[in-house]
Amino acid sequence: MVKKYIRIEEGSYRNQDMSGRVFPILKDYQQFSGKPGGFVTVDCTELDGFEGLDKARVNVPDIGSLTIVNEGAFIINRDELKSKTEAVTPTPAGQETDEEAIERIAARFSILDEMAEAVSTSKVRAMIVSGPPGIGKSYGVERALEKRSMFDDIANQKRKFEVVKGAMSAIGLYKKLYEHSDKGHVVCFDDCDAILYDDLALNLLKAALDTGKKRTLHWNTESRTLMAEGMPNSFEFNGGVVFITNIKFDNVKSKKLQDHLQALQSRCHYLDLTIDSMRDRMLRIRQICGQGMLEKYAMPKETEADLIQFIFENKHKLREISLRMVLKIADLWKMSPDKYKHLAENTCMKPDRELA
Repeated sequence: MVKKYIRIEEGSYRNQDMSGRVFPILKDYQQFSGKPGGFVTVDCTELDGFEGLDKARVNVPDIGSLTIVNEGAFIINRDELKSKTEAVTPTPAGQETDEEAIERIAARFSILDEMAEAVSTSKVRAMIVSGPPGIGKSYGVERALEKRSMFDDIANQKRKFEVVKGAMSAIGLYKKLYEHSDKGHVVCFDDCDAILYDDLALNLLKAALDTGKKRTLHWNTESRTLMAEGMPNSFEFNGGVVFITNIKFDNVKSKKLQDHLQALQSRCHYLDLTIDSMRDRMLRIRQICGQGMLEKYAMPKETEADLIQFIFENKHKLREISLRMVLKIADLWKMSPDKYKHLAENTCMKPDRELA
């Protein structure tokens, strides 16, 4: 879908003068019914003065108040307005700058790496990691566990860790914990949030995360599954557990679930990666790309910067803002360098009806 751009020669939005502003156009000029003048619907996703809005209706005296321009005119107008705003609007006292936010995020992920290393070496028995999907929570944990298993791989021995992803029943949880119950073993539950909504599974997880000297897990009902696999109805758990979740514990409204989550937090280390806003996600993307995430694509630096800018400009239209989305769009560039944006608009963005 090719974007069109217009300059407002004379017009207003909520009594604010828009004359001289350039916008991407979403819907062509429409005349008011029963009165003079009309309006045009524009994309204001990345423009100052429209924070939190995807689109706006700009009122104009008539269609002659609109001039079709190219993308270059839009970029120049946008950047000029942004530089003027930055020149007269310093960062308010107490408000976090981009640099401070990047330092905060980097510090949290550095702690995640240290804690994952500690779990892999049995210095720490359990931890919970909370943060939105697609920001690299799993990467640091898996890297530490892979590093610890290097000698097992060389000796052609079974690894002492496992990463379990997706849905998990209570009996499935019991089995996984049993399989990794020996000291030095670690089981990592990644995106297994269904466990948190199952009382039986939650109680098993609490027992596994307990800080007491002895952690004994029990299955107190008859189970054909356990009998068939020769597993006991109770066992002592001496392994490590990492639970990676998309749920931000502080935001949970359910009183019952709150109580369960507080019980989990009291039993082990809890790390909230504090990536709570769209801005934080975009800064995380810039940080990881700056560390070489896209090097394998061998794209020119200018193209890499253009790709990240494309994501930023369309952050409210993309299905998600994540490191996975960056890689998806990079794959499209590798497939078709000249058409990757067009391909991304059709495969990675929400349909117009979802944006309405």
